[in-house]
Amino acid sequence: ARRSLASPVVSGVLCPCGSPQGSAVESGSGGSAGSCGRSLCEASEQDRRLRALFQKLDVNRDGALCIHDLAVGLGRLGLHRTELDLRKIVKAGDKDLDGQLDFEEFVHYLQDHEKKLRLVFKSLDKKNDGRIDAQEIVQSLRDLGVKISEQQAEKILKSMDKNGTMTIDWNEWRDYHLLHPVENIPEIILYWKHSTIFDVGENLTVPDEFTVEERQTGMWWRHLVAGGGAGAVSRTCTAPLDRLKVLMQVHASRSNNMCIIGGFTQMIREGGPRSLWRGNGINVLKIAPESAIKFMAYEQIKRFIGTDQEMLRIHERLLAGSLAGAIAQSSIYPMEVLKTRMALRKTGQYSGMLDCAKNILAKEGMAAFYKGYIPNMLGIIPYAGIDLAVYETLKNTWLQRYAVNSADPGVFVLLACGTISSTCGQLASYPLALVRTRMQAQASVEGAPEVTMRGLFKHILKTEGAFGLYRGLAPNFMKVIPAVSISYVVYENLKMTLGVDSR
Repeated sequence: ARRSLASPVVSGVLCPCGSPQGSAVESGSGGSAGSCGRSLCEASEQDRRLRALFQKLDVNRDGALCIHDLAVGLGRLGLHRTELDLRKIVKAGDKDLDGQLDFEEFVHYLQDHEKKLRLVFKSLDKKNDGRIDAQEIVQSLRDLGVKISEQQAEKILKSMDKNGTMTIDWNEWRDYHLLHPVENIPEIILYWKHSTIFDVGENLTVPDEFTVEERQTGMWWRHLVAGGGAGAVSRTCTAPLDRLKVLMQVHASRSNNMCIIGGFTQMIREGGPRSLWRGNGINVLKIAPESAIKFMAYEQIKRFIGTDQEMLRIHERLLAGSLAGAIAQSSIYPMEVLKTRMALRKTGQYSGMLDCAKNILAKEGMAAFYKGYIPNMLGIIPYAGIDLAVYETLKNTWLQRYAVNSADPGVFVLLACGTISSTCGQLASYPLALVRTRMQAQASVEGAPEVTMRGLFKHILKTEGAFGLYRGLAPNFMKVIPAVSISYVVYENLKMTLGVDSR
């Protein structure tokens, strides 16, 4: 009985043309109005309805809604929400940060929330018939790589379907979600961002998807700026391990078996503690151009693919992401070579990045800036493909088994999924990365013969065996967990600073 009271009270509050068509709408004072008409769309009528709902929820009559008010008030209306849901509602609407919603904040929250709900409804309504059925829910989730059965989709429908048709119209959708945090496809996208958040020193992952709302409000560039800042801090904190990895990739062999402690000791002895950060400057500088080019290229390739789906399927994301990564890497590849040379330089060899670039250009020519280009390009596909596949598999597993009321995985699950997928991607492409680094460094070794990718692979396998293709893997894996953790913490803080309110 309570549910039947809630529906007309809530559903009549906000809609594009007033109350739901063809249904009576209760007023707060117990009267009723007819079916949808222009008279109900007048500002005074809408204000009266909003005030009526606000008064029903304001249990202690203090002119503001706290979490307790919402819990009791919504409970009386048959809308039972968890404390976490109620906290989300208050946090989303609380502009003056006093922990409760006054009438103006309550109205603003409802209006803003309904816009989000309409965008979601449209993205789910594939047939454009104003209704959502089980097949459309399955298809929408499948487009994002989230696999659910039709039975699971029907369970979702039953929770919202009031008239037993096994389809949901706009009014049913809005009734269910209007005073409920959005638990839907865009929320999955919001909560499960991957490449934007985690920076492990390699920018070869497939770019994240952004929701329609994020594109329309300009939140996408704030996410990218936050991701870039997080990457800069993360790379700087883990730079000593990254430099050790480069040294081991280039100089370690059976006759010169470098260990981690020995490598750090050697670096400090040769150039002091500051030498641990050699090559980090250029590594941080290349984040901005690489991320920007990659994002723009990804968006253009999505349009070129010409899919009529709002979100790309997994194989389309891999194709678009790999091509975008190749374009971005091609654009900034000379910076990759500079980073390797700066990391390998001796004390006093170069006065800075520009001096290093001038020396390479004068002694080796422009071609030197593209040494190792082919193995680098080939490494994008296994890295991006395996990283994406593992992350999507872990995400789907969690969503199917543990996602009950929300798509929010929590910090630990997100970090674990990001760490595992990045590690698998790096492991798959590591031999190509090692060959690339050696080719980039070859001219820095006096009298070193010109080598090809194929020749270098043969030489390493012949002299060092398969293990030789994984030199430097230990410090590389040692930096993954701190890099992911640091970039996540910095990203979340920068998001708040930039005013990103995606959650």
